[in-house]
Amino acid sequence: MLLRTESPIDTQSGGAAGPHASRRLAWWREPLLHFLLIGVALFLLYHFVNRGEPSTASREIVVSEARVEALAENFAKTWMRPPSAEELKALVDDYVAEEVFYREAVAMGLDRDDTVIRRRLRQKMEFISEDVASSAQPTDEELQAYLTQHAEKFAQPPRFTFQQVFLSGERRGNAARRDAERILAELRAGHGTTIPQQLGDPTLLPPGMDSATAQEIENTFGTDFAAEVAKAPVGQWTGPLPSGYGLHLVRVERREAGSAPALAQVRPLVRREWEAEQRKKTNEAFLAQLRGKYEVRVEGPFGDALKQAQQSKHVGARP
Repeated sequence: MLLRTESPIDTQSGGAAGPHASRRLAWWREPLLHFLLIGVALFLLYHFVNRGEPSTASREIVVSEARVEALAENFAKTWMRPPSAEELKALVDDYVAEEVFYREAVAMGLDRDDTVIRRRLRQKMEFISEDVASSAQPTDEELQAYLTQHAEKFAQPPRFTFQQVFLSGERRGNAARRDAERILAELRAGHGTTIPQQLGDPTLLPPGMDSATAQEIENTFGTDFAAEVAKAPVGQWTGPLPSGYGLHLVRVERREAGSAPALAQVRPLVRREWEAEQRKKTNEAFLAQLRGKYEVRVEGPFGDALKQAQQSKHVGARP
């Protein structure tokens, strides 16, 4: 029903606005009219973008037996029972509705400026090339060559075995360093208890670490402490070494130098890295092949700068 409003006296014309003028303005504000206009605009846009009648094949939607079985299987996984005939029909109808909307949206070009859809389609194209790369099975010779070429990636880091005595700055205050130097002298002289940690203060920190990497030591005691342990002499008490917790007296019992592992020790890791590199190379080659079908033009100041750089590159490459 049309909205009806009463108009006040038109002071500019010197008379009263009649009911007919009010009704002429009211019908333009009707939501139904706006909806119809939007529908007409979409219809015209569709025919402008998708000129011509679609082929018979494009108008056919085939719901295969495998698709129906997949719909029923997904339903069963969700609800822990097979769907009834009515429920299966509803699943098929929903699939058909999705296919109809998808085809019509693509025909109208609605996918062209949607960043999410573009990104998803790009991922699907990359998956195609990755599937090709994943089908390749590396030989031992290829893995060994990759290990040799990227030895630094798989090198075993140095390891340290040490014990430590902790002195708390909160408990001992200004006397902490003096006490540490006194206890250090006792430990070097071989005096005192057979359990060195008893000379220090109670702590939740471990009394030492066995065959630990620098990263593992850093995770427990901090960066500065790990760096000092890496430089400490073997078989001798040293310190006091500071950490975020207090002071430490440390004796490094054993230092194991880093080494290049054999392929048998790191085969799964080498294979994973090899496969990742193959996927990257395949994707790059696939993109280069596809991009060769297109002529790329970048407009604006940045495009001009790219063109000049490209021209300079060609000039410099001439003999």
